[in-house]
Amino acid sequence: MEFGIYELLRLIGALGFFIYGMKVMSDGIQKAGGNKMRQILGGMTSNRYFGVMTGFLITAIVQSSSATTVMTVSFVNAGLLTLVQSAGVMMGANIGTTITAWVISILGFKVKMSAIALPIIAFGMPMMFARKTKTKNWGEFLVGFALLFIGLSELKSAVPDVKNNPEVLNFLAGFADISFLSRLMFVGVGTLLTIVVQSSSAAMALTLVLCNTGVIPFEVAAAMVLGENIGTTITAELASMVGNVHAKRSARIHSMFNIIGVTWMLILMPYALDIVEYVSMNYFGSISPYTAVDGWGDSMSPVPIALSIFHTGFNFLNVLILIWFVPAIVRFAERTVKSQGDMDEEFHLEHIGTGLMQTAELSVLEANKEVAKFGKITSRLFDMIPELMKETDSKKFGKQMTRIKKYEDITDRMEVEIADYLAKAAQGEMSDSASMKVRSMISMINDMERIGDICYQLSITVERKNEQKAYFTPELRTSLEEMIVEVQKAMSMMNSNLNSDYKQVSMVGANEAETIINNMRNKLRKEYLTKIEKGEFKIQTGMIYNNMIHSLEKVGDHIHNITEAIVGN
Repeated sequence: MEFGIYELLRLIGALGFFIYGMKVMSDGIQKAGGNKMRQILGGMTSNRYFGVMTGFLITAIVQSSSATTVMTVSFVNAGLLTLVQSAGVMMGANIGTTITAWVISILGFKVKMSAIALPIIAFGMPMMFARKTKTKNWGEFLVGFALLFIGLSELKSAVPDVKNNPEVLNFLAGFADISFLSRLMFVGVGTLLTIVVQSSSAAMALTLVLCNTGVIPFEVAAAMVLGENIGTTITAELASMVGNVHAKRSARIHSMFNIIGVTWMLILMPYALDIVEYVSMNYFGSISPYTAVDGWGDSMSPVPIALSIFHTGFNFLNVLILIWFVPAIVRFAERTVKSQGDMDEEFHLEHIGTGLMQTAELSVLEANKEVAKFGKITSRLFDMIPELMKETDSKKFGKQMTRIKKYEDITDRMEVEIADYLAKAAQGEMSDSASMKVRSMISMINDMERIGDICYQLSITVERKNEQKAYFTPELRTSLEEMIVEVQKAMSMMNSNLNSDYKQVSMVGANEAETIINNMRNKLRKEYLTKIEKGEFKIQTGMIYNNMIHSLEKVGDHIHNITEAIVGN
């Protein structure tokens, strides 16, 4: 049997063809159903059983457990899902990914899908050039579906022919009764294969082909399938690396779930494979998957069916067992993935750090949550100003100044990164409402960054006041505090609006707050000019006081602008 560089490259190329088809198909269905997936995940409840159903449904639709797990990690990162909810979705994704194996086993081995792949492309390709976005997306799905089975056909023909090479069959016969350590080794092979190709579906397809053509025995293939369940967790782990502590914990839960499942299945594997053989022969009408060359190439394709039964049975049982232990797994993840402090919990760009989502619509949703978080940070920065004004200890005053500068830097960074993210998201196809939302959010983050700048300037003004020993009378201090309280009320209303359904937000409250702040500014400025004329305090003190009034009123203007942008959306 000759198998040189050319044959190896042909095998890798066929696998690449399959992966590309899977990606095109998955991207197409995700674009077509982006809004629906957002509604499904966005409407999650704390019921982890419903989470399993959600994870299964989305993975079965998009034909990619990696897409579901990365999406779930991002939603945990965005604060849309709790760790308990994400655990349910991850479990459901594991069952959902077994649908791919069934599709490949039934259509790829029993039906000659490659024969009708070109007619499917002939039907799907014109759809990709349609004006209607949804038609384009469905066309992409059909073309990807066809490419997937062309790739599978090429994969089957690229695998070495071992039927006429008995020496290879004699070598493989040595694995007929593999030990626990051998099973463990092939679990590692399956894990490595999935990490390399970055797709458990592609790794599963390759395993099905290799086993069906006799390159590897059924027992070895089953062990590799278990390894592929571990390998698929790497995608979520990689996605969480740039996320916050909650995202890392969510990925850890996914890894723990699969590792625990593979561990107990490795111990019970001989008995599990006997059950699979029985079910395959008695309920699917096929011959034993252990049968040697006689079974390979048979129209019943016993090996792919048996591996699909094993894959589905294992994942279903694993969910059935471990769903009762979700709280314990979550606690373990929380203990093993420690928080790095405030920056990890509060100030890291939680939602957009994991990269663009599969669809522009979902990317906008993540950015929306980031903007709401930006509002909270801006509010916290503003709250530091009255604290700074009251601080009399010079050491504590210096620390507070440093803290304010740190927060101001954060607001600068957040504006740039959110704007960049929105610009990238806008390059994808999105609805008119999503496009309007992008423009509104760009306007909002600009106003929030300006509030951060004004807060920093206010802190500099307070520092200059202390250095110049400019004394504010109790009346002036009370007036400033009253104006600050009104601005804080407006800020609180702004944050409430940012976390609400934009369509339900009204300008009534924002207009009232703006009027109160403006009237207070006019009143205090008039009183200030009167006191200056009467010589009740120094001109220098009056200028500092006037600057602070003006700055507070400008903060109120930007808060009002943010609500206008929300309503304008």
